[in-house]
Amino acid sequence: MNNLKVVFMGTPDFSVPVLEMLIENTNVIGVVTQPDKPVGRNGKISITPVKEVALNHNIEVYQPTKIREEYEDIIKLNPDIIITCAYGQIVPKILLDTPRLGCVNVHASLLPYHRGGAPIHRAIIEGDSKSGVSIMYMDVNMDSGDIISQEEVEILDNDTAESLFDKLSIMGGELLYKTLPSIIDGTNDRIKQDESKATYSYNIKPEDEIIDFGKSKREVFNQVRGLNSWPVAHTYLDGKRLKVWSTRIGSDSNKGEVGEIINIYKDGIGVRTLDGEIILTEIQPESKKRMSVTDYLNGFGDKKSLLGKKLG
Repeated sequence: MNNLKVVFMGTPDFSVPVLEMLIENTNVIGVVTQPDKPVGRNGKISITPVKEVALNHNIEVYQPTKIREEYEDIIKLNPDIIITCAYGQIVPKILLDTPRLGCVNVHASLLPYHRGGAPIHRAIIEGDSKSGVSIMYMDVNMDSGDIISQEEVEILDNDTAESLFDKLSIMGGELLYKTLPSIIDGTNDRIKQDESKATYSYNIKPEDEIIDFGKSKREVFNQVRGLNSWPVAHTYLDGKRLKVWSTRIGSDSNKGEVGEIINIYKDGIGVRTLDGEIILTEIQPESKKRMSVTDYLNGFGDKKSLLGKKLG
């Protein structure tokens, strides 16, 4: 594989293990990533994790604002294969048709389930029992190409979007390494996706971050896990935003109203949901740092004064 000329397209931390594997085992002749952008209050320019890796290995970096219009330099590289992983833009057909071995994508779901930009978040939020990585040939539609290989992993109750992200990120590089030889020599399988089973996991919107205590305690539990550690689920207490980092499922209590604080524990705040109680165990009050509910309550004063208050 060392002579394989690869153009890699990716952007976030998730893509880094895949790129590092390719740098070690192939000839990466170019890296395409999203443009640099200002972050924080000071507007400091931040480069993508993928760009940082590429620069550390003296690999040419391309950052088109619109890949649909700015692809000529990539075509001129004449790669054997283009490999993408969480790049963040739709790759135009002219690029898909350029490499002799085609364009291959590393996607963080068990396709055809969870096509789109937030498969890890949505898998947890929707209560899936498993997730995984799919290696697929790209076509003009979103994540709909033929599957080459897949590997799955169980989603545990203590998994968050962050922990599943880490697992699948490593898995993506390992699975691509095992799959590449069959792509190169043409012995790989091409499995058509069952369009009737396709689901879509679109990017998280601000309204997705707001906790709806009118849902079941399991749904709230999954939402909080699925948004940890970004962008983080939140609610409101006394008109101020309260980020909720972790919870545990409580009793089937039917006392109080939906969203009402019904119990105070040493390490948690019990809130009424549709079918019982969800217990907040780690929170972040507005303008304060992330903390355990134990620490929050220790500094609160009259803990019982929280009982009966409504969240939302």
